[in-house]
Amino acid sequence: MQNFVITTQFLENYGAHAESGRFEDGKAYWKMKGGSDYLVRDLDRIQDAVAFVAALVLENGISAKEFPVEWQTEADWISKLPDDADYRDFLKEQVMVVSPKTGARIARGYPEEV
Repeated sequence: MQNFVITTQFLENYGAHAESGRFEDGKAYWKMKGGSDYLVRDLDRIQDAVAFVAALVLENGISAKEFPVEWQTEADWISKLPDDADYRDFLKEQVMVVSPKTGARIARGYPEEV
C-alpha cells in the first residue's frame, strides 16, 4: 500500500466575529489562515485518501472553512521538502498522520519508521 499526503487550506471569516459574516449582507471578509498536511496510510487510491481527509476535517461554516487543496504520494511530498534541515524537520513534525484503521485518531509528527 502506498501512502499519500493531502494538504488542506483553512479560511477564517473575520466578518463573522462581530457581524453576520454573510455575503448577502456585505459582511463576509475571508482570510487564508494556513492549513495542514495529512499523511494518509492504509489506502490504495489517492481519491480515497482525499475523501478520507475530507471526512475527518472538512469544515464549511459561516466562520471557517477547511478543505483539501493538494494531493500527492508520500514520495513526491518528501522530494519537495526544502533543503534547509530546520525547516524540513519543522514540516515533518507538523504533519498529521491518519488512517482508516485508526478512525478519527490523528497523530502529529512524521513517523520515523516510514
